[in-house]
Amino acid sequence: MRVVFMGTPDFAVPSLQALLEGGHEVAAVFTQPDRPAGRGKQLKLSPVKVFALETGVKVRQPYKIKDPIAVAELKELNPDCIVVVAYGQILSRAILDIPRFGCINVHASLLPQYRGAAPIHWAVINGDSVTGVTTMLMDEGLDTGDILLQREYAIEPDETTGEVHDALAEMGGRLLIRTLDALAGRAVTPRPQGDEYNYAALLTRKHEQIVWERSAWEVHNQIRGLNPWPGAYTNFQGEGLKIWRSRVISQNGDPLVQPGQIIGVEPDGIFVQTGEGILKLLEVQPAGKRPMSARDFFNGRHISIGETFN
Repeated sequence: MRVVFMGTPDFAVPSLQALLEGGHEVAAVFTQPDRPAGRGKQLKLSPVKVFALETGVKVRQPYKIKDPIAVAELKELNPDCIVVVAYGQILSRAILDIPRFGCINVHASLLPQYRGAAPIHWAVINGDSVTGVTTMLMDEGLDTGDILLQREYAIEPDETTGEVHDALAEMGGRLLIRTLDALAGRAVTPRPQGDEYNYAALLTRKHEQIVWERSAWEVHNQIRGLNPWPGAYTNFQGEGLKIWRSRVISQNGDPLVQPGQIIGVEPDGIFVQTGEGILKLLEVQPAGKRPMSARDFFNGRHISIGETFN
């Protein structure tokens, strides 16, 4: 099948790789323009662009995909299908109507759950035991198109967003190939999503701050759900402290102990009382420093049992 691929971040790379290895003709790759990044504000290439250049695929980077020049180029490319994976721009009806097999999106959730920008984060933060990948036939809405194929993925209790992200990216590539094969063979029927759905809203600073009055499981899910980005944080001794890894030790605790209070320490971590249960902190990162084990942080700061995160 002749395909135009649209994608930008790491999540999209396995899908592009699957297309190339699966024998499909990738006529061109569309990705977001290079952006200034880092302290030097040097232009940074998207992961999809880097991979496309390494494999010799033509790259296009229009600032607005709805621009008539971009639409005209897409028509000239004459794709059988346009594949979209975390591209970062909304397609117009003029683009949706170009390919004969339509525009296919790979989305990191079991739609209609978690439409929107941060589906993996919210599945982990909410403590879901199952998520997955969906391929859908795109329309003009935000992740509202008809479902083609889906595959489930079981989330382990201590798995981070980064780990789930990598697994779903690979799963998405495999599901994409199955979807294109099914479309070519007329072996799949698009089905509407239905009326019950929710959105995975963009993360804000308020989502990052740990509230120790919550349960140990809620805090643990927040910590792993924000790993590796943007990180859950608390305050200690007047400074910010990111918490990267933790483990729920008990769902019970002493109701007379203040939430956020350090109640013990072991070689592999610090025990902290929450609003409901005890959490062991395993890896932390003081402001301006690199991540370290929680025990090294405890020893380096000469922390006493009874001090409190807030």
